[in-house]
Amino acid sequence: MKTKRVKRIGTGSSRDRTVVLVASGDLRLSANQVCWPAQAAMEKALTTAIEAEGYRVVRGHPYKRQLKHGFIASQREGLEVFRQIDPDAPLIVAEAVWQYSHHVLPGLTTHRGPILTVANWSGQWPGLVGMLNLNGSLTKAGVKYSTLWSEDFQDDYFRTRLRAWLTTGRCEHDTSHVVEWDRVKVPQQARRIGEKLAAELIRNKAILGVFDEGCMGMFNAIVPDDLLHATGVFKERLSQSALYYETLQVRDEEARAVRDWMEKRGMKFHTGPDEATDLTDQQILWQCKMYIAAVRMADDFGCDAIGIQYQQGLKDLLPASDLVEGTLNNTQRPPVRSRDGRRVLFAGRPLVHFNEVDECAGLDGLMTARVHAALAQPVETTLHDVRWGDWDRSGTVEDYVWVFEISGAAPPAHFIGGWKGAEGFRQPPMYFPKGGSTLRGISKPGEIVWSRIYIAEDALHMDLGRAKVVALPRSETERRWQATTPQWPIMHAVTYGVTRDQMMARHKSNHIQVAYAHNAEAADLALLTKASMASALGIRVHLCGTRADGKPWA
Repeated sequence: MKTKRVKRIGTGSSRDRTVVLVASGDLRLSANQVCWPAQAAMEKALTTAIEAEGYRVVRGHPYKRQLKHGFIASQREGLEVFRQIDPDAPLIVAEAVWQYSHHVLPGLTTHRGPILTVANWSGQWPGLVGMLNLNGSLTKAGVKYSTLWSEDFQDDYFRTRLRAWLTTGRCEHDTSHVVEWDRVKVPQQARRIGEKLAAELIRNKAILGVFDEGCMGMFNAIVPDDLLHATGVFKERLSQSALYYETLQVRDEEARAVRDWMEKRGMKFHTGPDEATDLTDQQILWQCKMYIAAVRMADDFGCDAIGIQYQQGLKDLLPASDLVEGTLNNTQRPPVRSRDGRRVLFAGRPLVHFNEVDECAGLDGLMTARVHAALAQPVETTLHDVRWGDWDRSGTVEDYVWVFEISGAAPPAHFIGGWKGAEGFRQPPMYFPKGGSTLRGISKPGEIVWSRIYIAEDALHMDLGRAKVVALPRSETERRWQATTPQWPIMHAVTYGVTRDQMMARHKSNHIQVAYAHNAEAADLALLTKASMASALGIRVHLCGTRADGKPWA
């Protein structure tokens, strides 16, 4: 019996001049449909740039008319798509949207041809965020790849590197801003405190409460147990179904007290009558119940930090978890009592929460809180997406200003005005069918430490750098919100000694951890102390950029 031979995409006489293009998408149909026009426009511009170099672009999978988008929308679909692609063909993963890395990761792990990840430089949909997540996931998986980004795919920076990738299979970026830890002269105070905190963590150990792993396909956000255990940290694997059950047990009057506490301190909720499109009082009530339930479960299991997946598990059952998450990360927050009413749980301090159950951020957040407490610096910490960036159109700030923006909540201690600067808007229906309030604010000016833990070569690494949060005119802030997601909290960040392209070339995650310090000198000390702690825990440390005054770390 004869078997039908499947013709592989990218195979043929013109194979050496053919590039296969794939697009990983969301798991949520609504997101794929709404975002498809931006993806189609990006692919058209990218194709034009590739064809100008004398190459042909072949799409690795079709536009699906019945579904009204052309994304790979599941891991199974990705497996089938890659079965049809010549494993030796040059391959581009083009992203203008948030994407689930596990849709394409299995095929990329066995692809032998050169791989290029590409994103459009736009804040409209989180394409840059999606590409950075895929880059971090490929790095963790040990897959070789190159990466590029551009506003219009016509600039010299993009075109010269695209040409290099097309002709050699690789393109390079300047990463001279990175300094290895063994070259850094560390102050005695930073080394002593960092090593002491590391020894305490190894000796006493800590627990990350993980409410279901693998949020939104983020392979890079899962820390292998053996690597985590070596730092003295262990996972308590908890189920979101248990969190849902516990949420149902919370009394209405307890939840109302949480909202009353927030509003008395100045938070403003923007509510309306339509559950499908508005933030409603009932949605906020459920979020306040989830907040109480999460704190009680963390107490039940003795967790030092917790992470809630939410997408996809709870999105069809409860409003968004973001109001919960931002509140947990704040020192001043509504008190939660034990079920018998005898104890206030985690009194006087944040319960560190790692958004989207990003375990790298969980370990980082746990370390950050301990370092800053030991140095009498602000302990509130959060992750943000490296969402986008642009020059200040108002001309107030000369530096390049990043938009760090997490999907729904940051601690109010980071905002101008604290709780008085906090607002609650309904989460976008495209991603959040059950709605729920965000915890939005504008991050206050000040000195911050940024960092990211990631996995490479089967080891934990940490990149750290310094930045300042700047104040922009309200009109410029609104422009940036409208260019991204106006319901979400925003941080205007200027990185010291790290350019836009250096950050994109180096950063191995969609997420970046941030924490404030009282001044520049204190922030430098906090960075060096955390780096010392990380090194003592066996994490490979890399410092990025410079101090605030422009002086190098080494």
